[in-house]
Amino acid sequence: MQLVESGVDCHNILFINRELSVFNFLQTGDDLDALIKAYRNEIATDGKIYIFIDEVQDIIGWERTVNSLSQDYTFEAEVFLSGSNSRLLSGELSTLLSGRYIGMNVYPFSYSEYQEVWKLKKGRESFLKYLKDGGLPELINLPDTEVKQRYVEGLRDSIMLKDIVRRYAIKDVALLENLFSYLVNNAANMVSVTGIVNFIKGRGSKASYETVAAYIEYMQEAFLLHKSVRYKISGKELLGGNFKIYPNDQAYHNYLFPTAGYGRGYALEGIVYMTLLRKGYEVNTGVLHNGEVDFVAKSARNILYIQVAYSVEDQTTAEREYCAFKGIKGEGEKLLITMDEETFPTRDGVRHLAAWDLEDYLHKVQ
Repeated sequence: MQLVESGVDCHNILFINRELSVFNFLQTGDDLDALIKAYRNEIATDGKIYIFIDEVQDIIGWERTVNSLSQDYTFEAEVFLSGSNSRLLSGELSTLLSGRYIGMNVYPFSYSEYQEVWKLKKGRESFLKYLKDGGLPELINLPDTEVKQRYVEGLRDSIMLKDIVRRYAIKDVALLENLFSYLVNNAANMVSVTGIVNFIKGRGSKASYETVAAYIEYMQEAFLLHKSVRYKISGKELLGGNFKIYPNDQAYHNYLFPTAGYGRGYALEGIVYMTLLRKGYEVNTGVLHNGEVDFVAKSARNILYIQVAYSVEDQTTAEREYCAFKGIKGEGEKLLITMDEETFPTRDGVRHLAAWDLEDYLHKVQ
């Protein structure tokens, strides 16, 4: 729409959604190449063209066709690719197109986007609503909790079937589903592959270390889950073993497992984690000799040490959360993020920030 409004001839815009049945004939890169050539010769005969390809990963060998387009200087074109797998621009294509493409991840609504869509005032009340609803865009159009629950179930099942089960020929689908449930309900808790395997075996099921590790990786690639690995702050190195998992959106827990025990602080921690990812930070769990800090967030310009708590109005809780920063030396900002409406003064270099102000803060420091 923006292209047309800016004056681009609609004949010079080609949109391909591989999931639509009309494009079923697009099986290979050669099929895609033939379609684009026919489009150029018969429809977009003059001027710059814009090609949009959604779910491009469903076209076998699409990489070569896209690379060919980037090398063809007989006409001017911009190509926009989208898909539901994090490996979309990895491997061969990233090498072929080095320096000639811009990649970005698209996540569910951030708090500010959610606030804008619902036309809500920024603050604790609207953030609580966001914490409860999650940011999956389609939920905005659904009438009640039951319909929303069915939608989230369908979305999860669709992603699992299309992007994991079919792609990797998964044999133990039940294990995949149970693993997803376990990880969502244990989000923000430190877990390990070994511990998960032992838990599964303890319930009378079979699972190998390799299978569980692979399934977790597949769910990461499909943007169902995200992993936060441990980062040793003193040595500035990533550590193996234990890790934390966060769902791509809080709706996966709120609508699929509404009765499962899940602390509000864990939900807030997940929201903060996703906010940092949206802003382009590399996010890990900080490890100190005497404990851990929830997040070490790095960007090209700065580093943030972040602790998340639902509230620090209780003195004992406040002491615990502020003490988490002890031992962190050198560069970097220290933030304590809570749902408290009162803003507490900076203490020992730690700045208190209300959760609904985090996006604005990140925008200023980037």
